[in-house]
Amino acid sequence: MKKEVVVQMTNSTEATPIAHLVQLANQFQSQVYFEMDSKKVNAKSIMGMMSLVLTSGSRVTVSAEGEDESEAVTAMEKFLTA
Repeated sequence: MKKEVVVQMTNSTEATPIAHLVQLANQFQSQVYFEMDSKKVNAKSIMGMMSLVLTSGSRVTVSAEGEDESEAVTAMEKFLTA
């Protein structure tokens, strides 16, 4: 399952929101990935997520594969647009 999301978080490049996003991704059994430009990273990896440099207005594709993929994508979207 894939969904394109426009990031609407303030302070999105800071470590704390990214750490919370990684913690959220780790709550799901599914593999969760973020794709931006030509880069694809594991959403459960803090270093990978920091390398994306998510900023408000960025377009990112959230994808998940596994038994709870729908819930994972929905939770990632909700976090990114809060």
